[in-house]
Amino acid sequence: MFGHSNEPFTLSRDVSAVIVPAGETLTLRAGTSGFITQSLGGSFTVYVEGNLFRIAGSDADAIGKEPVAAPAVPDNPTDADIENVVWQQLRTCYDPEIPINIVDLGLVYRCEIRPAANGMRSVDVDMTLTAPGCGMGDILVQDAQEKIAVIPTVADVRVELVFDPPWNQSMMSDEARLQTGMM
Repeated sequence: MFGHSNEPFTLSRDVSAVIVPAGETLTLRAGTSGFITQSLGGSFTVYVEGNLFRIAGSDADAIGKEPVAAPAVPDNPTDADIENVVWQQLRTCYDPEIPINIVDLGLVYRCEIRPAANGMRSVDVDMTLTAPGCGMGDILVQDAQEKIAVIPTVADVRVELVFDPPWNQSMMSDEARLQTGMM
């Protein structure tokens, strides 16, 4: 697999993990050993006993890594400032099986920032998957939601999974196509 390391780890505590690509959540027990195969965007894909699992960045300490901090925004940010940070955060969301972020993969169709009460904001995102049957869809949606929700001044986040238009490789950035050899 390209862009992957195989750094060994042993869990220091029980941790919630998601089976890739099935998308089911389970608990990996303290003392379990495996390899970190991908550490992109603050979450980790790990290989344990023949299976791949995704561990959230907030649980990074369990595998001996630093938890990810919330993004910074300017004082009195404008909607444009917040939209820029939302896009930055979306660029930290990765399909656990493809080491390319969901923005460069062309999976984000819409990002809309709306004013809410007390100087707060609502964020609506429409995204798709590389394949409609992908078991990681809910996980990617949850990842995007969590990463947008931690942005200061964001009160409400809705990430919607859409399949129209269907995704195809032409939606990928040139960089992503080059990285995957699809140029």
